[in-house]
Amino acid sequence: MKKLILSAAILLGGLSVQAATLNSINSVIETVKFQDEYKEVDAVPAAVKTGLDNAYPGVKLEKAYVNDKKEYKVEITVRGEKSTVYTDDKGNILKK
Repeated sequence: MKKLILSAAILLGGLSVQAATLNSINSVIETVKFQDEYKEVDAVPAAVKTGLDNAYPGVKLEKAYVNDKKEYKVEITVRGEKSTVYTDDKGNILKK
């Protein structure tokens, strides 16, 4: 009988410890992303097209956007997969 009561106490104690640790795991993290204003354009410079062709053979341009810093946000399709690429006005791929 003592073993049964001891086992029940250990089991209940273990469950209450797990419940207490779960509450401390749930925390809220707020992130704020700053995004430059991009405006849609109909055409991109030849250097941007050339840079994309060199980096992604068989690329198809879907949409293009430009910001005040002359950085381009280009939505492309390569082999059926859609992606977004950032370039400068000289066609260099930017990491964002």
